[in-house]
Amino acid sequence: MPVAPRPFLPNRSFYGWWIAIASFFTFGIAVGLPYYNIPFFYDYFQKAFHWSLAEITLGFPLAALLTLWVGPLIIPRFSPRLLIVVGTAFTGAAFFGFSRMTGSLNLYYGLWVLYTIGYFLSGPIPHQILISHWFLRKRGRAMGFVYVGVGLLAATGSRLVAPLTQKYGFHTVLLIIGACMVLAWPIAILIMRDRPSDIGQFADGDSSPSDDVKRQAATFRELLHSRPFWLLLIGSLCSIGSIGAINAHMKFIFKDAGFSNQKLLDETWSLAAMIISTVSIAGRLSIGHLSDIFSKKRVMTVTYFIVAASIPMLLTVVPPAKPYLFAVVFGFAMGADYMLIPLMAAEQFGVNSLARAMAIILPVNTIGQTWCPLLVSILRARFGNYLPPMAVVFGIAMIGALAILALPRHPSTHATLSLPEPDPAAAKL
Repeated sequence: MPVAPRPFLPNRSFYGWWIAIASFFTFGIAVGLPYYNIPFFYDYFQKAFHWSLAEITLGFPLAALLTLWVGPLIIPRFSPRLLIVVGTAFTGAAFFGFSRMTGSLNLYYGLWVLYTIGYFLSGPIPHQILISHWFLRKRGRAMGFVYVGVGLLAATGSRLVAPLTQKYGFHTVLLIIGACMVLAWPIAILIMRDRPSDIGQFADGDSSPSDDVKRQAATFRELLHSRPFWLLLIGSLCSIGSIGAINAHMKFIFKDAGFSNQKLLDETWSLAAMIISTVSIAGRLSIGHLSDIFSKKRVMTVTYFIVAASIPMLLTVVPPAKPYLFAVVFGFAMGADYMLIPLMAAEQFGVNSLARAMAIILPVNTIGQTWCPLLVSILRARFGNYLPPMAVVFGIAMIGALAILALPRHPSTHATLSLPEPDPAAAKL
C-alpha cells in the first residue's frame, strides 16, 4: 500500500495526529484484545482438554521459535499498513481455530504459530515505525497515546471476558475476539499513511526533514556488532520476559494463594487485569511525556526497576485481600516498559534503522515473554509452589534493569544521507 511521495505542502495541517488516532485503535485491536486476554482461558483449556500447565504454556514459546524469521525477513520490506491488515487476518484466523478446538495439542500449537505471525506483523513493530516516522520532538507523547489504545482495549476485554464466558462459554468468546480483528482493516486502509512524505509533509509538521531522517539506516551486521544494541536487546528481553511470566501465571498464582472457587478466581483475575490495563494507560502517557523531557535511559532504567519491584507484591495477594497494590505498580511499569523500547532504539540507532532493529528485538523479546512463562511452569511443577519460580523471575528482571543502566548516555551515530530539499516551485502545486 505504499503511496508515492508528494511535493512539500506548507499550508496543509499536520496529518501526524490522525496517524496517532488511527494507530490507537488498530494497535488496541491487534494486541490489546487478543494478547492480554488469552491467559484468561488457560484454566478453561486445562479443564476442557485435560492438558497440563506446561503443555498449555508451551504453545506461545514454541510458536515464537518457529516464527523468528518473520521479523527480519518480512517486516522491513513491506508497508506498515499492509502488515497491520495481513497480521490481524492471521490473528483472527488463529482465534477462530482456538474457538473450534476439541483437544488436539498439535492443532493448538499450530494455531499459536498463526497467532504469533499475526502478532509480529500487526503488533508493536508497524505501529512503532509509523509513529517514529511521523513524530520526532513529541515522539514519546505520541507513542504513549498510541499505547493507551492497547491498555484501553485490554482493560475492556478483561472486564468482559469473565461474564461473557460464564454466559456463553469460552468457545464463543474466543470466536468474538477473533472476529473483532477485521475492525482494524478500514482504519489501516483508508486513514493511515506510512510516512509524512506520502502526503508531502515532514515529521512534526516541520518545513524540512530532521537530522534523524537523514541518518543512514544501519545494516543488520552493524546492529549486531553494536554494544548498545546488545545491551538494549538483553535488557528488554529480561524485562519483557518477567512481565510475560506474570501475565501468563497471574491467575494460577491467585489459585495457589487460596482463590480456589472458580467464580472468585475469575473475578479476582478480571479485577487485577482491568486495573493493570487501566493503570498502564497512566504509565504510558506519563512516561511518554517524561521521555520527551528527560534522558530516555534514566526513565527506562527506573521503569525496569519498578517491574522487578512488582514481582514480590504478587505473592502477597491472598484471600480475602484484593490485588490493588500489585496491580497498580505492575500496570504502571508494564505500560511504560513496552513503549520505551522503540523510543530507545530510535534514539540510539535512528528512525531509518528502527524497522531492522525492532525486527530483531521484538522476536527475541517474544522468546523471553513466552519461554519465561514456560520456565516458571517447569519450576512450579518441580518445587510445588510459586515462590522459587518468582524469585528466578525477579532475578531476570533485575538483570534487565542493570543492562539498561549500562547503556551509553549518548546515542551512536551513523553517516547521514544527502536528501534534497523540497522544491519551492513544487510546493505551490
